[in-house]
Amino acid sequence: MRENTEKNKNAVALGSFDGLHIGHMAVINEAVKQKKRGLAPVAALFSDFPEKLLKGAEPLCLMTAEARERLLADKGVTSVYLNFAEIRNMEPERFFTNILIKELNAGFISCGFNYRFGKNAAGDKDTLNALCKKYKIGFSAVEKVEYKGAAVSSTRIREALGQGGIEDANAMLGRPFSYDGEVARGAGLGRLLGAPTINQYFPENLIKLKNGVYASETKIGKIWLPSVTNIGVRPTVSGGKSTLAPRGETYIPDFNGDLYGKNIGVRLIKFIRPEKKFDSIERLKKAIKKDAETVKNWENK
Repeated sequence: MRENTEKNKNAVALGSFDGLHIGHMAVINEAVKQKKRGLAPVAALFSDFPEKLLKGAEPLCLMTAEARERLLADKGVTSVYLNFAEIRNMEPERFFTNILIKELNAGFISCGFNYRFGKNAAGDKDTLNALCKKYKIGFSAVEKVEYKGAAVSSTRIREALGQGGIEDANAMLGRPFSYDGEVARGAGLGRLLGAPTINQYFPENLIKLKNGVYASETKIGKIWLPSVTNIGVRPTVSGGKSTLAPRGETYIPDFNGDLYGKNIGVRLIKFIRPEKKFDSIERLKKAIKKDAETVKNWENK
């Protein structure tokens, strides 16, 4: 972040921003608009989930911290991190003056309709608006962003992902749900089935997806290619052991290269079917072929 001076003011977006869904982005975009006034957009993030301190447990992530920073950087937004344990007991005006003005050099502040801050969450958007007027700082509170008649939230997105509602989740995210990770070596069974796959294991704190087969897209170089991704434990070849860690296993029909050890991005587009244990490898092979044809038909529409 730039050195704090009268000229180098920042437009600070406030919120949890744990998933960067369309509600979060509406707040961040208010800060981005301030570039035309010479203010640099900044997203104030927490180094840890507040729930970890308040409830002893944190929610599963919708994206990794690295992916969140990349997405913000792509929009020209700088990520800054606040320590919730250090600020949780600050009175609202003290948080405003010590953190927002002195530390973050705010010349403009944006937040959501339900933003709370300060000791015992005593401050809200109206408190923030009054403080901004007092200290002559620009302010914007974004109205509730809805999807299907209810406010968009990270909780709703987690629920949708857990139920296989990938299209609803993607609509609320404003982009396809995606993950990336190093391609690990599998048993090589995919090649024997005529459908070589890439295997990726998920971070423990990433949201748990509904096991099943998804139409997906996989990033090879700078291009996203249509693909089929199985999320789960591969019951046909693993014996259906529920203790196995779920993985993403992706077949890319239009690619035949070596991706082992590379960090590859995958985004999920549609839920095709639940994960299923087939009674023979031959039936599994036919199912994979059918899933690939389904994806190609969707891509060609």
